[in-house]
Amino acid sequence: MTDTKHEADVAFIKALAELLRENDLTELQVKREYGEEDSLNVRVSRMNQAAAAPVQVAVPAAAPAAAPAAAPAAAPAEAPAAAEDPASHPGAVTSPMVGTVYMQPEPGAPAFISVGASVSEGDTLLIVEAMKTMNHIHAPKSGTIKRILVGDGDAVEFGTPLVIVE
Repeated sequence: MTDTKHEADVAFIKALAELLRENDLTELQVKREYGEEDSLNVRVSRMNQAAAAPVQVAVPAAAPAAAPAAAPAAAPAEAPAAAEDPASHPGAVTSPMVGTVYMQPEPGAPAFISVGASVSEGDTLLIVEAMKTMNHIHAPKSGTIKRILVGDGDAVEFGTPLVIVE
């Protein structure tokens, strides 16, 4: 009987993944109750296409390197691209966990930060929700917000650059 239930759960998860793809959703979370002490919690998510765009841009830059005349031109073009990598920026604030980003304390409230805003060390920059826990991400130093690299409701991984503070 457990194998049948397992097969039904796998089919259910596959159906959720298909629903995610068909409706161009980035995340879907469902709780299926079987009884008082038996349930299935499923969270299906995928990377949004905006995060994949820089990878697609970097691939064509390597193609001209096959021609000897184009190789010197390609090398300088790669250096600025590497310098623009937000994760390598010294002022990058990265996500300490996997979760969902919230830019304001509650829906309808003003955002914690905006580009050009000054922050002090310890100020809340944004919230990363993980497992129903709201984790405030604080500014590691005083400075100015140069870039906000995530949007409200975005799913982030451990180490994802969130904000640049200079």
